[in-house]
Amino acid sequence: SYRGCMTQLYFFCFFAVSECCVLTSMAYDRYVAICNPLLYNITMSPKVCSYLMLASYLMGFSGALIHTGCILRLTFCDKNIINHYFCDLFPLLQLSCTSTYANEIEILIVGGKDIIVPSVIIFTSYGFILSNILQMRSTAGMSKAFSTCSSHILAVSLFFGSGAFMYFQPSSPESMDQGKRSSIFYTILVPMMNPLIYSLRNKDVKLALKKTFSKKRL
Repeated sequence: SYRGCMTQLYFFCFFAVSECCVLTSMAYDRYVAICNPLLYNITMSPKVCSYLMLASYLMGFSGALIHTGCILRLTFCDKNIINHYFCDLFPLLQLSCTSTYANEIEILIVGGKDIIVPSVIIFTSYGFILSNILQMRSTAGMSKAFSTCSSHILAVSLFFGSGAFMYFQPSSPESMDQGKRSSIFYTILVPMMNPLIYSLRNKDVKLALKKTFSKKRL
């Protein structure tokens, strides 16, 4: 239904933009952990982490509101079959019988801001991290630092790379087919990796899992 599609579009945009901001916050967290470990507990206090998460979701709320609001101004014709497996921006633009030029400019500006700004912050953070790692004399320290960042780097590459491939190209039937394939990365693969990124690398979570499995065996 029309309402269902607009609702799905809003929540998709909300979670996608929020994920961009969360991945950016995690890059900053790794920068502090590796480059300023003695100040980590102060710099990344629970209060600061709460502010970062709140800011991420506020950015997601505002971004989703802009994208969905611009789609709602369009008039849709007789066609109601979307060339995608969910209600995404460009597939919906193809169904409109009014001019979508303003919407494409809005997606380029707002979507560009949500991809380029976080990417610059992440690359800057990892530039400092790499510089710090190369100055380490301990092989164990370097290995630990790379291990800390590896899963996050992979998630960032898949999420931002596939997102940029989808939204930074002109809308056309060929690009829609490519977009459906690339969207699998940021809608399915990255969320599947989130437990590894956010939880399974945590020592407390690993210990809790070991205790749970040992109880089940008994």
